[in-house]
Amino acid sequence: MVYKHEGWTLYCKDVKLKGGKTQTIYYFSKRTPKSGDPCDKPDNMTVGVNKRTGLPYLKKK
Repeated sequence: MVYKHEGWTLYCKDVKLKGGKTQTIYYFSKRTPKSGDPCDKPDNMTVGVNKRTGLPYLKKK
């Protein structure tokens, strides 16, 4: 199920690091980004909101 927070949708994509390792990154967007897929919030993370900008972000529990 796709996670949404106050009009923001959570997206994820796998990126390849310089060492050859693959890592999943998560980000919020109100529009459909060029790359990435809508995804569910990981169980080990919570959502915080930046007080100054109002942008949501993920942080580890």
